[in-house]
Amino acid sequence: MSSFEVRGGKALKGTIIPQGAKNEALQILSAVVLSNDPITISNIPNIVDVNLLIELLHEMGVTVEKLNDGVYRFQANKIDPQYLASEEFRKKSGRLRGSVMLAGPILARFNIAYLPKPGGDKIGRRRLDTHIIGFEKLGAKYSYDQDLACFTIKTNGLKGCYMLLDEPSVTGTANIVMAAVLAEGITTIYNAACEPYLQQLCSMLNSMGAKITGVGSNLLTIEGVKKLGGTEHRILPDMIEIGSFIGLAAMTKSEIRIKDAGVKHLGIIPEKFRLLGIDFDIQGDDIFIPAQEDYEIQTYMDGGILTIYDNPWPGFTPDLLSIVLVTATQARGSVLIHQKMFESRLFFTDKLIEMGAQIILCDPHRATVIGLGRKHPLRGITMSSPDIRAGQALLIAALSAEGKSTIQNIEQIDRGYQNIDTRLQELGADIKRVI
Repeated sequence: MSSFEVRGGKALKGTIIPQGAKNEALQILSAVVLSNDPITISNIPNIVDVNLLIELLHEMGVTVEKLNDGVYRFQANKIDPQYLASEEFRKKSGRLRGSVMLAGPILARFNIAYLPKPGGDKIGRRRLDTHIIGFEKLGAKYSYDQDLACFTIKTNGLKGCYMLLDEPSVTGTANIVMAAVLAEGITTIYNAACEPYLQQLCSMLNSMGAKITGVGSNLLTIEGVKKLGGTEHRILPDMIEIGSFIGLAAMTKSEIRIKDAGVKHLGIIPEKFRLLGIDFDIQGDDIFIPAQEDYEIQTYMDGGILTIYDNPWPGFTPDLLSIVLVTATQARGSVLIHQKMFESRLFFTDKLIEMGAQIILCDPHRATVIGLGRKHPLRGITMSSPDIRAGQALLIAALSAEGKSTIQNIEQIDRGYQNIDTRLQELGADIKRVI
């Protein structure tokens, strides 16, 4: 098992280009199953989760051709839907939650799909009810095999309908949209997720011949079509990585330019980091963060302690709360972090406390951070990465800490961040991958 050895306390400097968005890539790659025609996708991140999904597509019978770094052509004209019922698929999908999004397009094209219990981060319950109920409303029936830990979903033909989602699940909305584009009639989805990555999926599907309106809102209308064609699509920069680099710059007193950041798609993310007192300039499509000796967390107008919490888009993404939390440890002032969605995502704070951070874990969903204002730098320790986002937060902590830190189980970080060690080395970080 690999680890990172990090010697922190060093200011970084330079330009970094964010990778393609992991969460968008998982949706977009699943959508290639919907057409027999070639589909070219660019800016695909070279990360474990995405590469595993590409491998799954190939083994299903999709022709996969790598044209360049991050650029692939896919053609799903010889697909074998029965592969999704195989033990091999169940084992591989058990390592990747994004595999659930293959069910919608497979069901739409072949009237049968298999949905194994998904893997991914161990950050709390991540139910599949929204996906299954959506398929049911479109006319599918499901059964569950306890021994195989797998749902079988069948239909005699999907038919459009009105549905009100019980939660604006991003993957659930994506899965239902991909099923509905080939359903007969009109499907209306209310309380749909409207994240930029879902907007990108809808835009790609429309370019393939789908008829989706209301994109960017929580009310989607989908007029089913008989078939979809090919297209070309470019994945957005990863907003989670961009937020991570803003936090990294502040923690390490570094001057960093984030180039081609896709600023118009970042929503409220820049503003949340400004609430921590971090200065940066938007220069065209770049974000320039100057070296800052210190930064101070803002309070509410009545003097109350700042609370940063996750909400469905256009609210703040839960994937950046770990980064906000670690960044706040060296600010001046206090902040309450409220992670509403996942009950296990704040448990990594015990490692930060061991490094010297002042954090009170109030309950599984809330943590209060008392910023040290750099009076007491974090100290290096040996720790393990519990999930993708916490792993990146711990890496940022290690880069700002005094002395040597060792981060184990970095396979979790590799699942979401492309060549993060070599890219940070180019900024001057003292980080080494140890096999």
